[in-house]
Amino acid sequence: MSTANDTERSHVTTHVLDSTIGRPAGGVPVILEHDDVGNWVMIGSAETDADGRANALGPVALPVGRYRVTFNTAVYFAEQEVRAFYPEVQIIFELSDAAAHYHVPLLLSPFAYSTYRGS
Repeated sequence: MSTANDTERSHVTTHVLDSTIGRPAGGVPVILEHDDVGNWVMIGSAETDADGRANALGPVALPVGRYRVTFNTAVYFAEQEVRAFYPEVQIIFELSDAAAHYHVPLLLSPFAYSTYRGS
């Protein structure tokens, strides 16, 4: 349900890297949601490309608020024929500057993950 086209980058983007093999994690389904007074509302979705990026995840402009990015890691690890502990990863963050771009990367392995505010 992405609303960004190929020439416009979403307000929120992501990049997934598989730290076990040292390469991008392509084919990871990703959902972007907005917290609407305690109810999560999906506003976009994508699948990471061969470079592990999802640049068309949702709208090019979003209001200030709380957002959640969910990565379906079970799909990715099943494709890799790897048994993993975390079937999904959810990252909740505050979008506090409506003019800024938000990049939310995920470093992934079968038994651990980490994230940070990217650029």
